Amino acid sequence: MPLSSSRRTQGSSRSAAGVLSQAADARATVVLSGHVQPDADALGSTLALAEGLRRRGARVLTTFPDPFTLPTSLGWLPGTEGLVPSSAVPSSPDVFVSLDAASPARLGELATLLDHAGTSVVVDHHASNPGFGDVQLVDGGAPATVVLVAGLLDELGVTVDAQLATLLYAGLAADTGSFRFGNTRPDTHELAARLLATGIDHSAISRRLFDTAPFGWLGLLSVVTGRAVLEPDVGAGLVWTWSSTAEAAEHGLPGEQLEALVDVVRSTEEADVACVLKGQDDGSWSISLRSRGATDVARVAMALGGGGHTLAAGYSSYLDREKTVEALRQELSAE
Repeated sequence: MPLSSSRRTQGSSRSAAGVLSQAADARATVVLSGHVQPDADALGSTLALAEGLRRRGARVLTTFPDPFTLPTSLGWLPGTEGLVPSSAVPSSPDVFVSLDAASPARLGELATLLDHAGTSVVVDHHASNPGFGDVQLVDGGAPATVVLVAGLLDELGVTVDAQLATLLYAGLAADTGSFRFGNTRPDTHELAARLLATGIDHSAISRRLFDTAPFGWLGLLSVVTGRAVLEPDVGAGLVWTWSSTAEAAEHGLPGEQLEALVDVVRSTEEADVACVLKGQDDGSWSISLRSRGATDVARVAMALGGGGHTLAAGYSSYLDREKTVEALRQELSAE
């Protein structure tokens, strides 16, 4: 049974699988990258497709935009040892593949490869994706980009073994919240079943992704949740808090540890929207939004310069903290 995924190709009569198959047959150079500060879906989809193309004969390089730092929760994934800095990839590869990036801006300095590569292919599942690249495989209804990659591997004739299944399962579990989120579909479980059938240790994967953190995480969590603010009259209800990479460092934690905060804050029953402002080293705020279902946070994020999904989205702000929250309040009130 083939891996199930809902796919639509935009902007070109060429299919993503066709372009990649031709590249592999020609032993072409293919550069693959996910978005800046990659999560499990970006990393899993990039590494899985790269390994599949490598097995088909392509010359493959995998990279990510600066800052080139992998969170420890993902550094164990197979293939991460082969990642190279963005400065080490050719400026005009035969093919460039962008994975799980909702916009060119999410590719940082690698966005130039969209124009300079012989062919650029975009594989993504963000509903806010405006459509970019020469060949686009975009499905805003797919629960994760790894679902689209699973379909591509089937079309390329690559057998999904335990190594590939580990990468695909990590992305699938992460972006569905261990199959708790509303983006989980019947074929999501069908894909998970096939991946489990390869013999992967799914409990170990989930433990590493969701249930492992340094002791300092407890201290940071206490501080950040303790300053949370509930505003039930904003939109369908807003709960928000903030932290920063500097504060994470005070607790002995890397900045990427802040990404997990929103999944704690979102449990607030009285608020439909959860927001975490994460102060960055350059003085900007990286904002994560989650919705319990009544609010389209992708619309809100897009209005504020970002994007994402109906229930999970984000954007950046260079305003101070109070002005950033006020702008969010206004958009939520207009929802």
